[in-house]
Order: sequence, then structure tokens, then C-alpha cells
Amino acid sequence: METHLAELRALAARAGNRRTETGIPRVAMVQGVIPEHQLAAVYEPMVNLILTGSKTMTVGDRALRYDPATYFVMSVDLPAVGAVHPSGDGAPYLAVSLTIEPSVVATLLADMPKPAESPLCSPAFSVAAVTADLLDAWVRMLRLMDRPEEIAALAPSFEREILFRVLQGPMGWMLRDIAMPGTALSRIGVAIRWIRENFGSPIRVEALAEMASLSLSAFHRHFKAATALSPLQYQKHVRLLHARAMLLGGAGNATEVAFRVGYASPTQFSREYARQFGLPPSQDVLRVRQR
Repeated sequence: METHLAELRALAARAGNRRTETGIPRVAMVQGVIPEHQLAAVYEPMVNLILTGSKTMTVGDRALRYDPATYFVMSVDLPAVGAVHPSGDGAPYLAVSLTIEPSVVATLLADMPKPAESPLCSPAFSVAAVTADLLDAWVRMLRLMDRPEEIAALAPSFEREILFRVLQGPMGWMLRDIAMPGTALSRIGVAIRWIRENFGSPIRVEALAEMASLSLSAFHRHFKAATALSPLQYQKHVRLLHARAMLLGGAGNATEVAFRVGYASPTQFSREYARQFGLPPSQDVLRVRQR
């Protein structure tokens, strides 16, 4: 596996310290010290493979740390805070990621044996040990950066192979459940997408449960298990992350942004913002810009 890792590091070494597109659909890479505010975001479903250094992902009250011996899977959109760390010898953090497209997983499942039952009320994000077969598929995928004329023909098959290897692993159920209608996770995904698209609007948890075709108690249980947050906490995190991006982008002052993201009280907004990011809005924006 070390040979695979060495080649992957060489291929991904051209990445910058922000999400760097590879020219391959849904495949990106990143390297170095990433600004803290960029690591606090709503993350899309993905498979993230660490090549050098390590990363900590905190979702709600759960924190996971992973390194080059592991990969991270997130199967629903999640508001999370990340932190990257160089390796022990000082080599910069380096990683590649594949954004998960449920339709690709669905077509892959059609060609696979019937899966085992999914675990009940489990988180929609976790870490697993990397395998030689998974690394081999990643190597062939990233080699396409130097063969752009081959991307259209070969990238889809390499993407299927990466997803196939994940499906074979301990977190394969996460990918299966977001691609199979009727599972608890796919139903929770419907509610999550609604919150993301309507984060500025008031929400009724009863309406979300009905949207997900789950009883209120089952909805609460599955939502908290998948996201480590209650529906209202999820909405609050999404609102605050959007508000921070707007403030950093100069889209208005704290009061204006508070109303835009759905707060009725600027005072409550500032209080919750400071609790989330450590400082009130104006001071936090100043700190980020100074850094």
C-alpha cells in the first residue's frame, strides 16, 4: 500500500490550500494549511482519502480523526467543523475526495448481490481502514489528470470501482441507504435537503417527519443518529454557516445578515454566533480577515 500512497501523493501534490478541482468529475484535492473558516461548512456527501497528515471532523458532539491508514465517508449533507494537521515529520496535509452521486451508487447496486440489512439508527458519517484495492482504484483515477483525453471514457468506471470498494467495506450500508428509496437514511435525506434549501424559513418538526414518511419519534431518533444534531440544531448550524459566509463576503452587517438567514432577533443571532464561532460577528470577521 505504501507504493500506492507514494504515487497518490505525487499526483495530488499540485493541489492548493483550498478545494482544487482535478478536471475529473466530482474529484477534488487539497493540500497544506487550510483557513479555519473554510473548514467550517456544510459538507456534501463524499469519500475523503487522507494521503499525508490527518484531519479531525466534528459533527454535533461527535469528533472523528483520520489519517493515511483510513478514509472518511459522509453520506448526507452535514454542517461540520474540520481541522487539518501536518504529519509527524512536518509534511503538509494532503487529501483527495470524491463527491458521492446517489444515482451512480444506485446503478452500481443493480449489478451487485442483495445487501445485508443496514444497522438501525447509526451515524451517516464514519471512518474505516483503507484497503489496497481502494488505493489502487484511486491511483488509476488520479492518473487521468495527466491524460485528460481519457477522462470521459475511463473516469466513470474508476468512480464505480471506488464506490464498489466502499460498498464492500464496513460503511457500505451508508452508500446503499442513500441510493435506495424507502430506507430510513434516504427518508432523512429528504428532510435534510428541505432544511438546506429553506434554512431561513421556520420549520415544524412534525411537517418534516411527515415529509420523510416517518412517525415523529422515529424521525427524531433517526435524524439525531444520522447527523448528531436535532432538526432545529441542524437548521441553526446551517443558518450560522451561511451567515458567516455572507459577512465575510461583505453582504451586509450583522443585523442585516441575521434577518436574511431567518433570525427574528439580531441579539439572539449574535449570541448564538459567538457560541458557535467563539466571537461575536464583527470580531470574528475581523479575526478571519487578519489571518
